[in-house]
Amino acid sequence: MSGTRARSRGAGGRPRIEDVAALAGTTAITVSRTLRQPQKVAPETRRRVLEAVETLGYIPNLSASALASRRSGIMALVVPTIANSVFAETVDGFSEVAGRAGLQILLGQGTYSPEAEHRLLTALAGRQPDALARIGVVRRPETRALLQRTRIPMAETWDLTQDPIDLVVGFSNRAAGLAMTRHLVARGRRRIAFIGSDDDRAAARRHGYEEALAEAGLQPAAPAIRVQEISYGAGRRALRALLQLAPEVDAAFCANDVLAVGALLECRSFGVSVPDRLAVAGLGDLEIAQELSPALTTVRIPSRAIGARAAELLLARVAGEPVDQRIVDLGFEIVERESA
Repeated sequence: MSGTRARSRGAGGRPRIEDVAALAGTTAITVSRTLRQPQKVAPETRRRVLEAVETLGYIPNLSASALASRRSGIMALVVPTIANSVFAETVDGFSEVAGRAGLQILLGQGTYSPEAEHRLLTALAGRQPDALARIGVVRRPETRALLQRTRIPMAETWDLTQDPIDLVVGFSNRAAGLAMTRHLVARGRRRIAFIGSDDDRAAARRHGYEEALAEAGLQPAAPAIRVQEISYGAGRRALRALLQLAPEVDAAFCANDVLAVGALLECRSFGVSVPDRLAVAGLGDLEIAQELSPALTTVRIPSRAIGARAAELLLARVAGEPVDQRIVDLGFEIVERESA
């Protein structure tokens, strides 16, 4: 097949699927099948079609394809923020599984605002993606009702609930907070404080922290230190505020590794010895956690597996296959390092 770009064009000069079919010596239906389900087309035919696509510079009309098949070829994923790497592995696992199935990912940012996320989900639902996933469990009644009405396959992640909208894949944030605080108590810490945001998952970790203290007969070293953003700088400021509020504190459990790393950096700046003077623990097991000195004690979350499993279940839903397990608990692991 000649590398010269063919001159046959549809309206506006753009190549049509019929042009690709003519150049490849096949039918428009076969071209469509090659682009959507290449594994179902004979290798030689697939080669001719793909060469024709390249020669003509053909771009499939996804809107027309969606109307014909009632499928968009898109799975949407809503994350609270793209400003840090907390959810990066979940996005990567989700995208890899969806990509292998020939679907594209539409990523949305909820910005930790229930109102903003409701507007975002409304807009996404209007695009009619084949499936939708969200970091966290949807608790706002109006948003739950919206998503239930759409009947779009839905996976909530990074948390657990006994009443998912459709599917949920994650771990118990309360149990993670409970386990990490028990670890700190077992290491002899008695004046333990909590640093975190106000989102639902951080609140569940705080509840686990409070439960562990109560079962040990302890009180919080200080009221929970609340942050408005998830950043290293916020972690530094929170640790500084904690030391001013409760100078006797001997352990800080941070709701995620980003805040914990910030707290460790602040300790280094002010000469606070970790863990001798103050133990610091986080959640997430980001790559930086083990590279710090001292290395960060944390809760390891199967972030990538959460994204991959959610995508697998949604693909089964889209294909009309039965899904026996609607609630999938992938658990977590306490990773003890030098900081606590």
